[in-house]
Amino acid sequence: MKPNDVPDDRVPGPAGASPSSGDLTDTASSGGLFRTLTPGGLRNFTDTLRNETTGGVLLLLAAVVALVWANSGAADGYAALRDTVLGPADLLGFHLDLTAATWAKDGLLAIFFFVVGLELKREIVDGELRRPATAALPIVGAIGGMAVPALIYTAVNLASSDGAPQGWAIPTATDIAFAVAVLAIFGRGLPTALRAFLLTLAVVDDLLAIIVIAVFYSDSISVTWLVASLATIALFAVLVQRRVTAPWLLLPLAVVAWVLMHESGIHATIAGVLLGFTVPALARPATSDRPAEELSLAEHWEHRWRPISAGLAVPVFAFFAAGVALDPASLATAAGSPVAQGVVLGLVLGKPIGIVLATLLVSRLTRTPLGSGLRWLDIVAAGFVAGIGFTVSLLISELAFAGGDGAEVARAAILIGSATAAVLGAVLLTLRGRWHVANATPEASTAR
Repeated sequence: MKPNDVPDDRVPGPAGASPSSGDLTDTASSGGLFRTLTPGGLRNFTDTLRNETTGGVLLLLAAVVALVWANSGAADGYAALRDTVLGPADLLGFHLDLTAATWAKDGLLAIFFFVVGLELKREIVDGELRRPATAALPIVGAIGGMAVPALIYTAVNLASSDGAPQGWAIPTATDIAFAVAVLAIFGRGLPTALRAFLLTLAVVDDLLAIIVIAVFYSDSISVTWLVASLATIALFAVLVQRRVTAPWLLLPLAVVAWVLMHESGIHATIAGVLLGFTVPALARPATSDRPAEELSLAEHWEHRWRPISAGLAVPVFAFFAAGVALDPASLATAAGSPVAQGVVLGLVLGKPIGIVLATLLVSRLTRTPLGSGLRWLDIVAAGFVAGIGFTVSLLISELAFAGGDGAEVARAAILIGSATAAVLGAVLLTLRGRWHVANATPEASTAR
């Protein structure tokens, strides 16, 4: 079930009033058409934010605004906003005086990774990843789609005297929001199995990216703070397993776990993933003293938190991360950089090559067929779409180069590589969709 298929809580209106009339009454009594959102309006707004295409559009708009601002005459204002320090320098021994960009990267993205953790938990327990037969091809495809870009980047940078091999993981990521948005817009007429393939591949990609960040891109680790954070997460887990859902208790615990993880030296977004993993992914059955749950807690919370992730956390992060100089001089410098070359080649070529070769190899060795109605050219198209690395690639570039000159070059390369992959993927999806429609495959359906 997709997140936007999950029923939301309904706020009952006055007896005998229809939903529409109740909305109008609430709006009128509030004293202004746009002063407050009615329950129905708020529900429609959050449902829109849950839509995969909407999330991709907001992400793109935030990146475009940042690019325009950073390349305008007011670029200094953008830099000043990005580097504004917020938070206390010493709060009970915690150092939380971070720039606005760092708060977006370490703080708001923790919400995004919490939702990712919920999604991964559901997929592992009750989704595609629990069935080896259906998950094998996209799982291996995801591994190949990370390995080949990493090898391409590493080869390019080791061959150059001014290379930076530490950025090897930058082109390995797939931005699930952008990728699914491109598939939804340009994948008309394609078999629905392609969407399942791409989603499973992107989920596994996210899981592997989380492991890469935790293992390779964390600072020197303080065991004391790490153990304290894990203990807080364990307490959170005990409470949610017992179905304690009081926000006044769980939200402070989650914040404490994040702060402790931040102090430990491991990237703070890992706290969000671990918190998501603790949430029950199966609905509790009925017993003699309680009714059955309609939805699992993970499903319910994913439904609740996805609008905040897609509508706030990810666009704000993109706004602060995507503001790079794209003037001719900067582009010329980037073009000659092995970092940029490795990133672009990894995203645009490494991703589709790795995904297709790994999937083809396993399919042939295990005699596992593709999903219903799929052809190998469909997998090629999905491989190019998976080359959209935006969000997680930008995060890894920040971690790999710690805000140095390499980060600026890497960000420009991520934007160029992701845009190129998106255009190529969109063209191929459109052509494949037309082919399926023309050949009237029984399994063909609108991919959304």
